[in-house]
Amino acid sequence: MSGAKVSAFDREILRSAFHKSVHEDGIPEARWREYAAQLVRDFTGAKAVDPDLLEWIVRK
Repeated sequence: MSGAKVSAFDREILRSAFHKSVHEDGIPEARWREYAAQLVRDFTGAKAVDPDLLEWIVRK
């Protein structure tokens, strides 16, 4: 199993928070996936992150 279930609403919140952080903190693109994965882990408490969710969050 790939981590906790995340509602559509929570997915939007995570994606918005990710993009805002990337912009405001100047996070380089090379670190986006790990940053997004940590954001999801912090939010859900799960150790595993759904790779499809991760790809959707970091998509431009």
